[in-house]
Amino acid sequence: MPNTDSAAPGLAPLLELHAELGPLQSLGATPGGEIRLVPILGGSFEGALLRGRVLPGGADWQQVRGDGTLEIRARYLLETDQSELIQVQSEGLRAGSPEVLARLARGEIPGRDEYYFRTAIRLTTAAPRLLRLNDLLAIARGERRPRSVVITVFEVL
Repeated sequence: MPNTDSAAPGLAPLLELHAELGPLQSLGATPGGEIRLVPILGGSFEGALLRGRVLPGGADWQQVRGDGTLEIRARYLLETDQSELIQVQSEGLRAGSPEVLARLARGEIPGRDEYYFRTAIRLTTAAPRLLRLNDLLAIARGERRPRSVVITVFEVL
């Protein structure tokens, strides 16, 4: 029998993440668009229940579509202040007008409402205190800075 609950799921703040980024590396134009890699050098995160650092070694793989939209696939590790590890897998889009995308490419910081930067996030951990993270979906809103990114993550309730 179909679910008759018409209420949409809600969102609850989970954490905010600040990641420092290395220089962009481009594989060049491929048949599917330009492929780029952006190394994740480190950073920090904080939420109501956890805080810690972004470990170096992760990366953001990007495919640039013909219209300038980025298809994003990132994977990196978080380490809580209690030495618990959390794997982050993120997939999403960053899109905007040609003018706004050009400003981002120049290192300018447009208002976060001038472009669309959203990702779906899955978290994985073996830490007993954080096992519930394995069973949730999260949605994030990103803000690109010249050498970093700010990701605000919300748990889908």
